[in-house]
Amino acid sequence: MKDRAFRSGVGLEGGLMVLAPVPLIFVLSHGAYRLQQLEFVLALSCSVLLFASAFILMHRPWLGKLIGMLAVIIGYCSTLRFVLKDPGPTLAVTVLAIGAFFAYFDYSTVKELVPSSASSLARRRALWGMIALLPLLLVNVLLSSTSVKYLPRVIALSVFIAFGLYLYWAILKRAIFYVVYALFSLSVLGVILFFVADTYLLPLAFLLVFLALVLLPRDRRIGEFNAQWADVMLSHPARVLLVSFFLLCSFGTILLLLPWSAASSPLNLVDAAFTSVSAVCVTGLIVKDTPIDFSGFGQVAILLLIQLGGLGIMSITTMALHAMGRRLSLKQERLMVSMTDTDHNELLDSLSRIFKYTFIIEGIGAVILSLLFYNYGDRLGYACFRGIFTAVSAFCNAGFALQSESLLPYQDQPLILHIVALLIILGGIAPATVLLVPRWLRGRVTPLPARIALVTTVIMLFSGTMFILIFEWNGFLNGLSIFGKFNNAWFQSVTLRTAGFNSVDLSGCTSPTYLLMLAFMFIGGSPGGTAGGIKTTAVGVLMMTFWANVVNHRSVIVQNKRIAAATIYRAVTIVIAGLVVWFLGIMMLEVTQQISARELIYEVTSALGTVGLTIGATPQLDEIGKVIVIFVMFAGRVGPISLFMLMSNNNYTDDSGYLSEKISLT
Repeated sequence: MKDRAFRSGVGLEGGLMVLAPVPLIFVLSHGAYRLQQLEFVLALSCSVLLFASAFILMHRPWLGKLIGMLAVIIGYCSTLRFVLKDPGPTLAVTVLAIGAFFAYFDYSTVKELVPSSASSLARRRALWGMIALLPLLLVNVLLSSTSVKYLPRVIALSVFIAFGLYLYWAILKRAIFYVVYALFSLSVLGVILFFVADTYLLPLAFLLVFLALVLLPRDRRIGEFNAQWADVMLSHPARVLLVSFFLLCSFGTILLLLPWSAASSPLNLVDAAFTSVSAVCVTGLIVKDTPIDFSGFGQVAILLLIQLGGLGIMSITTMALHAMGRRLSLKQERLMVSMTDTDHNELLDSLSRIFKYTFIIEGIGAVILSLLFYNYGDRLGYACFRGIFTAVSAFCNAGFALQSESLLPYQDQPLILHIVALLIILGGIAPATVLLVPRWLRGRVTPLPARIALVTTVIMLFSGTMFILIFEWNGFLNGLSIFGKFNNAWFQSVTLRTAGFNSVDLSGCTSPTYLLMLAFMFIGGSPGGTAGGIKTTAVGVLMMTFWANVVNHRSVIVQNKRIAAATIYRAVTIVIAGLVVWFLGIMMLEVTQQISARELIYEVTSALGTVGLTIGATPQLDEIGKVIVIFVMFAGRVGPISLFMLMSNNNYTDDSGYLSEKISLT
């Protein structure tokens, strides 16, 4: 019922009225603005039907939904001639149309939230109308052409509808001040639109809408609805994780779209979104050269996004509230405990330890790298910035570098390679696990999760180094000294675990190394660190389960402790979820891109493991390919299992009353 209430807030029809002209905006932006053109007629019909649907949706839901779904189909047909020329817009418009269709199909009114008075209902419609208007006013910024005939007037139509709803509420409320403000806003916007210049419409409308929202009085029932909305969001860890990272990626996209983020020409929307998601998800895949295409402001913005993404926005929020002296609610504490896998009483101590560990290690690494870069010829100021950027990027396993060729220029500088490698290792393991390393090396008993993570990490690091030396001695390591070959083989073995730096050219790697890289990237780092992948502990649990079955043990016993069946089930689920997203990503890129399968498989594995390495596919991606990789990077950072957990609920099934069934597997 809470989910239902979240999706069907009363008053959404006000936002629908404001968005009704959107189909017209699309066809006008492509030059279709005559009644003789079929696309314009279809778009106009869609807008009229959407407006009619909004009018009757509350009173006759079934009829309003039917008209709305018909409008969506007609609106989608009006765009086909334009979008089918380019796969990028085709995907975007199709997803938008499917989402709108099913939103209509799923719409229902929660009776408990329907206000008793007409003025309260009108107020909610005005509120949703103003909220819907804000993103619509960005159309002039996002559209490639803003000088299309009639386009500003269609946007103005949405503005007038929103303020018309505002005025209607003020009249019902008999609030003279709000009536005067609505009339004043409508008059000023009308004068600007018809007698001054269209260019002033966007900033002025933003200002007036913002003031209208600020001046709008609060409603007790709206507060109840917001509380239910927050309850729905905060009751599911996967939901919070997805929303927090999505908002951070959106913030980063807006930040990188600013004109002063680019070194020369501003970025387009897809490239800004790709870079933002890659930074927030600490991946490192780039479609723009960080040191060349971004200004100093843009590079600092990327650094900020890497740090926020590495620490996790929810952890940062929790510590910020604690620093301001505010306590978390019990529900928020339970949520953070489940997300950080800590004890309830140790939550703040654990987060504090993570922050101290992060900034101390990054600070030490930044100082050492700054001195090394200065020693190798950089100016002092730039050496310090490069050192800080590289240290943060390495510790967060992001892979962004202020050199166009990553760390290729430093392949003969072992100190830089080993400092960066150490930062990657320390960032890819949970702080609590790192603190247990001395105890583990002395042979003392360590907690089983930390032991599994450490053993698996050591096996991967040294086996990776050995295999790279064997397979690439005369490959991409050719031409280096024996000492240099060992250094670079070790560095590449480390960076394969989701870091994304490279000190050699990987495009010419042999087939055995290629397969090794795929496996290492898919596995990734350890839980609690900044690395991605399915995690070393999941692989460790599955390998121990495999061996227990081989030797015919009924349970997995390690250090005189039995691994719970639920843990094994979760490890299997994590691996299968990762494989499903991996397969779908490869399949979608194979269908849409004219790039070799070898490069695409590597690209998807790198994106899903948040690694950031590429063997040449990234620069060849078109707009739709970039969007697919964005989705894969996002899924890899939040965890593929989190996407599937959205379909779950908190209900547990009691299986004690069911009979067992044996199924032959061999």
